[in-house]
Amino acid sequence: MLQKRLILNFSNKNKSIKDFLYIFFISLSAIIFTFYSGYRGIFPLDSFVIYDGGYKVLNGHHPFKDYWSISGPILDYIQSIFFKVFGINWFSYVLHAASINLLLSLLIYFFFSQLGLKKIYCFIYSLGVSVLGYPSVGTPFMDHHASIFSLIAILFLFLAIKKEDKIYWFLSPFFLFFSFMSKQIPSSYLLILFLIIIIFFLYLENFKKIKIVYPLILGGIISIFLFIFALKGNDIPFENFLIQYILYPLEIGSGRISGLTFNYGTIVSKFKFIYIAILPLLFVFYKISKKSNLKLEEKKEMLLIAFLVLSLGIFIYTQILTKNQTLIFFLIPFVLGVVHYFCNKYYMISFLYYFLITILIITTFKYHTRFNINKKFMELNDVDLNLSINAKILDSSLNNVQWITPHYPKKPNYELQQLLALKNIIILDKSNKIIMTNYQILPSISKIKNFSPNKWLDLMSEPNIKSKFFLIYKNFFIEKLKQQNIETIYIMGHKIKYINNILKKNCYKQLPVNEIAYKIEISSCFK
Repeated sequence: MLQKRLILNFSNKNKSIKDFLYIFFISLSAIIFTFYSGYRGIFPLDSFVIYDGGYKVLNGHHPFKDYWSISGPILDYIQSIFFKVFGINWFSYVLHAASINLLLSLLIYFFFSQLGLKKIYCFIYSLGVSVLGYPSVGTPFMDHHASIFSLIAILFLFLAIKKEDKIYWFLSPFFLFFSFMSKQIPSSYLLILFLIIIIFFLYLENFKKIKIVYPLILGGIISIFLFIFALKGNDIPFENFLIQYILYPLEIGSGRISGLTFNYGTIVSKFKFIYIAILPLLFVFYKISKKSNLKLEEKKEMLLIAFLVLSLGIFIYTQILTKNQTLIFFLIPFVLGVVHYFCNKYYMISFLYYFLITILIITTFKYHTRFNINKKFMELNDVDLNLSINAKILDSSLNNVQWITPHYPKKPNYELQQLLALKNIIILDKSNKIIMTNYQILPSISKIKNFSPNKWLDLMSEPNIKSKFFLIYKNFFIEKLKQQNIETIYIMGHKIKYINNILKKNCYKQLPVNEIAYKIEISSCFK
């Protein structure tokens, strides 16, 4: 009897050690790969937008109220916390992305553990997610936050239906809310799917377990109260939020939907490995459906398979809709793990496991090379990253950042020297000033406390003159300039067009600063 107890204790201890080691290596992978990617190469428009957003919030400026923003505000607030704790530097910036990657990777491991997969398989699939998740961009980005938080919401709803545990019901709406506050899609579409799946689940239970979804409702209500508290606490007008984050993006979205072209390249080719991963799930669904006298558990599993397949369809559709570089390849290890669970239950074919692991290895290596090493998401896949130089030349807060951009792929030193010269000029300028640029690192390294009324500077983020929201945007922009008594605007490249549509051309003076920037004197515009 004593011998059996000792063996059992040893076995449990051995399992705990293995579990700890798996979690340790997943955590290490999630952090190291994100830091490796986050310090290599720059795409100014995407690399700096959340950096500047976090800096704005840290200085008491808020999205929708102080600067026009069509992208999720939650990233700006999270980044401001990282800046507050770890300082305004690139390390705390990449740490933000690495933390989200770590959260996702560990929750994937937990998810598969809850499904009863062997720990070694939980480890392998989670490791794949840690490599393909946030490292594809390396720095905080709204599309990644939104997709990751949406996937976490899916994990919890899946477990809520599977395990019927109150905590999972409670957590699911929180992460769907976080996803929506990162970016409007895919969470908007997933919300509709969630409601449909929950209704079907209650129908399968003959609505006898309707009390089980009360925590879900509570989680949703608390999320709404958090949103209201954030608006009220920061004096953000709801009308501003409604126009900037809902109505104007709907105008953009309707244009994109009408302009979508569906062909082999956009629908099949980019996502072929996701389709390959999904295929066994469809066979499992078919096999279960052919049974006579289905048990409740089998009906629930059919519902869960349908839920996952439809969720993946939403991810793919919204990825096509954004017309951005593809980022959802981290779903492949997750889907393969789910396939492993269902096939283990309904097929028990050892060859299939080798097939799943082979697909995992191929896709992880392929997309790690393409996105983490060659930096395709950052438009650097055709750039020689070996030409990059340490960005500490520009500022000590950027120490060890390997600076190279698609704008000056063969002259990174020239680009940095021009930015350094501009930085020094801005620091010496004692007028009230703002900077309008895609190099949104400049306000923080120049220690400017004034804020640009724009979060982004591109063709979509601000209404053009034909938009029904243009006049609202124009008045918003001018109001923010007046509130800060702005006298000077520093503009880089061709961004002068953002001023031409707002201020009268005869009221300001445009002076060249160096080869990449202009100084706009606007003090006469408001007299």
